[in-house]
Amino acid sequence: MAGHGIPRVSGPRATTGVGYEQELRKINEYTDLVEAVNTKVIPELYRSDRCHCILNASKVHERIYTKDVLEQTTRLLEMNPEYYTIWNYRRLLLRYFFTQGPNSEQHSPLNSETIRQYIVDDLAFLLPLLRKFPKCYWIWNYRLWLLDEASRLLPSAVAHQLWQKELALVGKMLSLDSRNFHGWGYRSRVVEEVEKLSWKVNSSHSSMTESEFNYTTKMIESNLSNFSAWHRRSKLIPRLLDERNANHAERKDFLNKELEIIQRALWADPDSKDQSLWFYHQYLISNFEAAPNANKFVPDLSMNDKAEYVKTQVEDLQEMLEGAETCKWIYQRLLDLSLMGKKLIGQWPVQSSLVEGWIANVTKLDPLRKGRWHDLQLELAP
Repeated sequence: MAGHGIPRVSGPRATTGVGYEQELRKINEYTDLVEAVNTKVIPELYRSDRCHCILNASKVHERIYTKDVLEQTTRLLEMNPEYYTIWNYRRLLLRYFFTQGPNSEQHSPLNSETIRQYIVDDLAFLLPLLRKFPKCYWIWNYRLWLLDEASRLLPSAVAHQLWQKELALVGKMLSLDSRNFHGWGYRSRVVEEVEKLSWKVNSSHSSMTESEFNYTTKMIESNLSNFSAWHRRSKLIPRLLDERNANHAERKDFLNKELEIIQRALWADPDSKDQSLWFYHQYLISNFEAAPNANKFVPDLSMNDKAEYVKTQVEDLQEMLEGAETCKWIYQRLLDLSLMGKKLIGQWPVQSSLVEGWIANVTKLDPLRKGRWHDLQLELAP
């Protein structure tokens, strides 16, 4: 499966000749590794009937937590990073090492530097896997677990350095696959931890909201269809304005600038089927709704201001509709705004023939939701 032009996994598999023999050897090696790791790692805590169905019951629960077993999980995960149980086994091994040491005879916790090196080595092990399997949840989750262990076990200054390096790394990764939502979600978590550790290290609050907002601008300018960047931007705006201590006039000016940005993006290709632009537009116009909602970042707009905004948006979209009559999103947004305007002033001064035409066209373009369009027609009736 590919997403945004980036393959989830890479490489065809041979089914005949020498390639087939090589593949068969890999399968045998893989199944041997699965049995070996399951036999040595699975703890008594996880004893169940399911285990006995899969494994030889006499070999289960050996709990051999050594570097050799860790290396076996490495080889297994290089073959199949989707095997999430092995990631959990790897966590068990490292947790054991951190508290008991990798040698069963040692039974003493490792020092901070040794723990740091284990974490750094494991982070390095993950890099080629992420490049090959950028959409694999388990790699991202495990990488985050490693860094969380750094925050839990290492001095704050040391952990802070690791998280800062991770922020630089995820920036490079997003430059290669700018719409990878795994990477964007991961980045927001990394930023959160960097901010938290910065406070612990420097005893002062160091917000990254401004820089992260600027980062979304940069990524959107390079690719308007970056849904994750638009979504991240919408999550940053309320915090950004709060941190700026923005008053009503400043919030309103910010809204106007964001509307200009999204209008330019929509005008770049009025007939585009790109939903990300329309979703961000929907987020912005939620400020015009009569009822309170959690998305409003300009909460004190008067009813007259809201109605004027709605009227302006309708006029702009009507102009955009010329030459883009096959874009259902324009009709849908015109109907949304018309309903919004009606709720604001009790009636909406758009000719009923226009509304009927919009409903007829959007029903043709999106017949699966004809019930929804019919309900909108009833709500917009004079």
